[in-house]
Amino acid sequence: MKSLADIAFSLLIPGLILLHLIVAPYTKVEESFNIQAAHDVLVYGTPTSDISRKLQSSYDHFTFPGAVPRTFIGSVLLAGISQPIINLVGFHHGQFVVRAVLGLFNAGCLLCFARNIKRTYGTATARWYLLLQASQFHVIFYASRTLPNMFAFGLTTLAFAFLIPHPDRKRILPRQRLAVTLFVFAAAVFRSEVALLLGTIILYLLILPATSLETVIPPFIVSFLMALAISVPVDSYFWQKPVWPELWGFYYNAIQGSSSDWGVSPWSYYFVSALPRLLLNPFSYLVLLPLSLSHPALKPATRRLAVPSLLFVAIYSLQPHKEARFIFYVVPPLTAASAMGANLLFNRAFPTGTTKPGKMWSSFLAMVLVISVLVSFATSSAMLLISSLNYPGGEALSYLRDTVLQSEGVSSISSSSSSASPALLVPAHADVLACMTGVTLFGTATSAIIPNHHTGGGGNNKLLVGEDLGVSSSSGGGGGGGGSIVTIALDKTEDESVLGQPDFWTRFDYALTENPDKVKKGSLGEVWEVIGIVKGYAGIEVVGLPLPGHRASRESTQDGEEHDDAVVGRGVTVERWKRGVMALTGGRWVGPRMVPRIYILKRVKKEGRKRSRQAVEA
Repeated sequence: MKSLADIAFSLLIPGLILLHLIVAPYTKVEESFNIQAAHDVLVYGTPTSDISRKLQSSYDHFTFPGAVPRTFIGSVLLAGISQPIINLVGFHHGQFVVRAVLGLFNAGCLLCFARNIKRTYGTATARWYLLLQASQFHVIFYASRTLPNMFAFGLTTLAFAFLIPHPDRKRILPRQRLAVTLFVFAAAVFRSEVALLLGTIILYLLILPATSLETVIPPFIVSFLMALAISVPVDSYFWQKPVWPELWGFYYNAIQGSSSDWGVSPWSYYFVSALPRLLLNPFSYLVLLPLSLSHPALKPATRRLAVPSLLFVAIYSLQPHKEARFIFYVVPPLTAASAMGANLLFNRAFPTGTTKPGKMWSSFLAMVLVISVLVSFATSSAMLLISSLNYPGGEALSYLRDTVLQSEGVSSISSSSSSASPALLVPAHADVLACMTGVTLFGTATSAIIPNHHTGGGGNNKLLVGEDLGVSSSSGGGGGGGGSIVTIALDKTEDESVLGQPDFWTRFDYALTENPDKVKKGSLGEVWEVIGIVKGYAGIEVVGLPLPGHRASRESTQDGEEHDDAVVGRGVTVERWKRGVMALTGGRWVGPRMVPRIYILKRVKKEGRKRSRQAVEA
């Protein structure tokens, strides 16, 4: 039976992943394909007749395909698992549920990895692993984010778990075969760089020798064929053309080198920047990892975890375009190797079976270890709070949906609605920055039920089609007739030549934009009123504190102070904290600098003109 301590350690990872999801519920552009695809699968389903026309008229990826095709396998699985939960909690929580399912899957994989560490290397080592892993920011923060890397991450973590030697030697080879199967599937379906990681692992195990080609080749072939048999038919169906997405992505990024268009970094980037940020705790990678790799008793185990991972990073560093998420897979094994060093250090400081304390130097290092873990938790928490300020598009859409449409738009509509319950289209435009920082199809949902699908316009309109909102007469100010259904149609047109046409903007009642000057008056002489401003993070500001070479200001230098009354979202919370801190410290503040990112505009027509909305029969 598990002790309370074991239960607490087991809940640490999933609890923190859900906490990060709650604090930062919105997504960025890198996550958009899978989150939009999960939405479309839930809303539109998988048609069996007139497939091409139905998919192309409704699924988002035909309008915004991205640089290369991506697999639908992860999105379909998320949608299928999430649907019964969404039916219980409501579709307006759909994005949270979908992300929570992915986050808990990755949490389960990390816990499986920890259980295997416990069985082979002991309870204390497993607990140190969980503490070190939980105190890191990036893996916990990204665990619920619908990046292709995070679908692969769970599979690679499980594979690493099966590579940890089992006490029963008869189970070692079957577990190696299962690990190879998971690595191959992850590489063929989600992220092709996992194949390189598998190659470094097999090479190291062959050199030891701890495996043989006869052990790894059969599961490699079976898993590869199985992955193709799943990915190619499913993805060809959704893309409506024969496609193996990960092969396409590999050719585009690695062979053509097109990934360099997104920037290049020096060979050393992963080692001097990315890995230190991923592991976060300097004591972990500067002291614990070298200690475990050099200690005679720990060397064989830790090298099996660390050497293939570091070799993968070294070889993958030859790819010019680098991002930290590309090497997430090596974080659990490197953290586990550090955990062995932490357990060794604590055993030296506090030997078991004796009342005598350990050597003073070991006791000092053990104390530093504890402090470093606490500092890492504090740093990770601060990074979470700051990161949550980077989603102004999501906050703006949430304000538009929850505040404007429900309290203002819906009440005025329902008070004049007829008993026929027409569907009322509320058109809005979102610019590039808004779409890159949190605007999703899920974000337009205001209904508790998964909506019937609607189409809000032709292909060139680039409409994100909104969701149904059942509105009763009691919700209106004046109580009209029967209930109404409101549909938010969110347009994402990017063409500057189109955006520069004044009459283009007459189509919309609302706009989410980085630059309100780009929103033009139409031929009817309308004006656009700022009804909300969402501020976003723009670095750390220092107020009232002199710094070397820096003249401290007594006042904030934030932009947009003339619109402070219109600020909505988390910018309001930060400003309240700032004012409170400055009141207590005599005008001093060190914290996030918030500047206007997204303006929420409402089109106001000429006085005397009756405001109208497009009505569509339900």
